[in-house]
Amino acid sequence: MPYEIEIVKGDITATDTEAIVNAANNEFWMGSGVAGAIKAAGGEIVEEEAMNKGPTMPGEAVFGTAGRLPFKVVIHAAVMGQDLRTSDKLIRKATIASLSVADKLKLESVALPAFGTGVGGFPMKACAHIMLTAARGYASMAKHLKRVQFCLFDEFGFSLFTQELSDQENR
Repeated sequence: MPYEIEIVKGDITATDTEAIVNAANNEFWMGSGVAGAIKAAGGEIVEEEAMNKGPTMPGEAVFGTAGRLPFKVVIHAAVMGQDLRTSDKLIRKATIASLSVADKLKLESVALPAFGTGVGGFPMKACAHIMLTAARGYASMAKHLKRVQFCLFDEFGFSLFTQELSDQENR
């Protein structure tokens, strides 16, 4: 596999990757959850610049400034529309779009949260399966990425992503 996939537990704004991904709506306004944490740590400029790049179709991704955060960029993945609802198809597309943006920017590492499991209400176990399957599938196309990290805020998400990665590696 061209890149390593790792699962970590913690705050995505404090990870050690070159970029982080924000699970966003298609107009890129930043409310609560991961988006709220990124906006609080990076500053209003992160949201303002992202919103200037929207709206886009759900499933697509854009990038913008990281503001006060130590990253090269923040990638905003439109995991849902204005109805704040997501689906397996949108999560898969947004995962691949995020990895593609990171690779086009020649980044070697990127951290993603669990897409759609907060305000989107998507089940964590299904999210882990979809996102890890998409990341493993994209690996053969990546030219620059060396490390794809899934950063989960709590033990529940961390354990489900860890188990799913183990299951996929043992299939």
